[in-house]
Amino acid sequence: MTENASPNERAADDAQTFDRLFQQVYLTYHRRDGKRSALPGASRAVLTHLSMSGPLSVGELAEHLDRAQSVASDIVTGLERKGLLERRADPADRRRTFVWLTDAGLDVLRDDASVLALPLLASALERMPAVRRAELLATMRALVDASYLSEVPHTEGERP
Repeated sequence: MTENASPNERAADDAQTFDRLFQQVYLTYHRRDGKRSALPGASRAVLTHLSMSGPLSVGELAEHLDRAQSVASDIVTGLERKGLLERRADPADRRRTFVWLTDAGLDVLRDDASVLALPLLASALERMPAVRRAELLATMRALVDASYLSEVPHTEGERP
C-alpha cells in the first residue's frame, strides 16, 4: 500500500486484513464442544419465533410456521416436556392459552446461537488490560453500527 492510496483502496486493504484476523479469531475461539444444538430445526424455529414475537397461541404459531395446528401442538408439547416452554392463560380471555419461553428455553436458545467458546474467549480477555478490552468492544460495536445491510451485496436466494 502506498501513501498515495485513495481512502477506498485503504479501506479495501483494511477489509482484507480484517478478514484474515477474523478468520484467525474464529479458528482460535470457535466452539469445539460438538454439535451446537440437540434441537431439531422445527423446535429451534418455534423457540426463535417466540423469542422475537412474544407469547402466542398454538394456532398463531402454527400459522407462522405454515404447519397444521396439530403439528405445532406436538412440537410445543415436546418443548414443554423438556421445560423449554410453558402454557399460560390469556389474562383477557381465560379460554385462550398462550405459549411462552421458560428461562431454560431462553438459555437453550442463547446457547444454541453462540458460535464462540465463551470460557476460552473470557480467559483471553482477562489477560488484556481493561482499557484494551473496552477499546476492542467499542471498535466491534462501531463496525456493526457502520454497516448498511441494504448496501451489502448478496447472492440470489440469500437474504440481505
